Amino acid sequence: MDTSYSGLIGILLLAFVIIIFLVLFFTFVPVGLWVTAYFSGVQVGIGDLVGMRLRRVNPINIVKPLIKATKAGLTINLNDLEAHYLAGGDINMVVDALIAAQRANIDLEFEQAAAIDLAGRDVFEAVKMSVNPKVIETPIVAAVAMNGIEVRAKAKVTVRANIERLVGGAGESTIIARVGEGIVTTVGSSATHSIVLENPDAISQTILRKGLDSGTAFEILSIDIADVDVGRNIGAKLQAEQAEADKRIAQAKAEERRAMAVAQEQENIAKTQEMRAKVVEAQSLIPQAIAEAFRTGKIGVMDYYNMQNIQADTKMRESLSEGESDTKTGEQ
Repeated sequence: MDTSYSGLIGILLLAFVIIIFLVLFFTFVPVGLWVTAYFSGVQVGIGDLVGMRLRRVNPINIVKPLIKATKAGLTINLNDLEAHYLAGGDINMVVDALIAAQRANIDLEFEQAAAIDLAGRDVFEAVKMSVNPKVIETPIVAAVAMNGIEVRAKAKVTVRANIERLVGGAGESTIIARVGEGIVTTVGSSATHSIVLENPDAISQTILRKGLDSGTAFEILSIDIADVDVGRNIGAKLQAEQAEADKRIAQAKAEERRAMAVAQEQENIAKTQEMRAKVVEAQSLIPQAIAEAFRTGKIGVMDYYNMQNIQADTKMRESLSEGESDTKTGEQ
């Protein structure tokens, strides 16, 4: 009884160990994925799947895109897919791009698609743009013609992705900047704004001749002027501002001359006062000189009286002449 019981326990333990082993085996080794790949025509070995597990790569992320590419008729190496995955690339996007390129008869190799993906660009979107060109609309660009009138234009640029220049090529912002520069150059070289309004396609023709897509990830197919409007009269505004500036300069110069004249006048008044002070000072010395002449006997009393009479007569004549001048002024 004890022997049979011990044997039963041993069988149960063995079965438990076997079940645990099978669970671990099928968990670590994706047999189901291997079967799916085998019946899909993808040559993937069990060792490859186990190696992916050991390299901490989820096999399903590699095998499913490989199955999709194989069904589409593409030949892609399993190691290349795994390397791109480990480099941080998007395998599904790269495979979708390769399939779309094959359907559109676009020459695109896996290495090139992987490089575009690792460069941070949407390789699948680039392939779609190669088939279906994209329209880029520029913001309103203001430019001034030679007659001083502002012209405001907006352009629509039809571009197609250039697969060869996606890595290292400039983006949409460069295209918009170059088109804006071309609009400003074309309008600025026009004699009048009416020429631009009459023939707006001259802007697009001039821009296309400049080869603005060089060094970019796009190929410009066409440039169409969507809208052209007349803006401000910049020339008149500048002339008015210049006239106002000239006026302020003239006023400043006139104020400077007035200040100099006032200063000169004040200086002359000060000089006059100084001269008057000297005259008063000189007059204050006359009585002293007369007294000195009396003491020294150079003049007598009669001489002094005669001088007083002459002074009185002079004052009388001056007062009479002032009265006559005031009377004439009143009569007038």
